[in-house]
Amino acid sequence: MIKILIGEKGSGKTKALIESVNNAVSTAKGDIVFISCDTKRHMHDIAHEVRMVDTSGFALKSYDEFYGFLCGLISNNYDMSNVYIDSIFKIVGAQTDGLEKFFDDIEGLVKHYNISFLFTISMDAAKAPEYIKKYV
Repeated sequence: MIKILIGEKGSGKTKALIESVNNAVSTAKGDIVFISCDTKRHMHDIAHEVRMVDTSGFALKSYDEFYGFLCGLISNNYDMSNVYIDSIFKIVGAQTDGLEKFFDDIEGLVKHYNISFLFTISMDAAKAPEYIKKYV
């Protein structure tokens, strides 16, 4: 499953994401991963059972690179069941160019590995393309 929390900056997306992460600790059937470009900011808000991954040291510049990064995480941990990704535009340094293909690729991971992904995207929901709206 892919789900997207979408809204303008300051609309409470990250807070809702963190709440979802912490709720998953008691219900997830596998390992939980939280990915952000600044995990230090959320270190004390997220349960200690959650693996936190800070992307800031990896110089990811495209959705293809980020997809490869995610595949590397999955290959290292087949017990992963939930992946939470905060501010994908900040992680990749891009807006929507390449995002549709990225979500198509993520769909393949969802089907093959039975992993749930929850993303936050900063944009006006009314202006979001259909390929984003279908996950909201």
